[in-house]
Amino acid sequence: MGTKAKKAMNKNLKKANSKKPSDGADFLPLESGSARKIHEEKQPREGTATVLYVGRIPHGFYEKEMNGYFGQFGTIKRLRIARNKKTGQSKHYGFIEFESPEVAKIVADTMHNYLLFEHLLQVHLIPPEHVHPKLWRGFNYHYKPLDTVEIERERHDKERTLEEHNELVEKILKRDKKRRKIIEAAGIDYECPEIVGNVQPAAKKIKFED
Repeated sequence: MGTKAKKAMNKNLKKANSKKPSDGADFLPLESGSARKIHEEKQPREGTATVLYVGRIPHGFYEKEMNGYFGQFGTIKRLRIARNKKTGQSKHYGFIEFESPEVAKIVADTMHNYLLFEHLLQVHLIPPEHVHPKLWRGFNYHYKPLDTVEIERERHDKERTLEEHNELVEKILKRDKKRRKIIEAAGIDYECPEIVGNVQPAAKKIKFED
């Protein structure tokens, strides 16, 4: 390399070193003052969350059981299990609010992925700003289990119109026909009795329209 080439290269290096970083640069200079500020994401305040989300709650582990179990850690202010509005069955998740944030954090750290009745509980802290204002509406409502036997009895004993009765009889005849085919295919020699009441419906079960 000649003398002229060396001088030209040194000149270019000096020019490159003398250039200041632009405002859109991906790096920051070591000197303070002209450096652009980094906007850090706001982290939720620690030590203030008292509400816990509890997921994968097994059947049989309801309000009374959860109150007794989680009450061992500390005082519970409110507890709620999400339930189906129509049937009242558990949706397998709920919320617990403790009086102390320290207790809530201990419960979240201890009970997350805890195996309970073949279910791994999912327990997470909810930041105060993410707690919905209507979360605790009706939390003290005591669910009364549905009497399915009484519901089925009323459905079976209700008065039917002629059309409803004929539809019911048609379904019974279809099931009986299917049953006869299964018995015949199994090679069983059995004469099924005829269904009584498919011609003349019971008067007390039918409402005749005028």
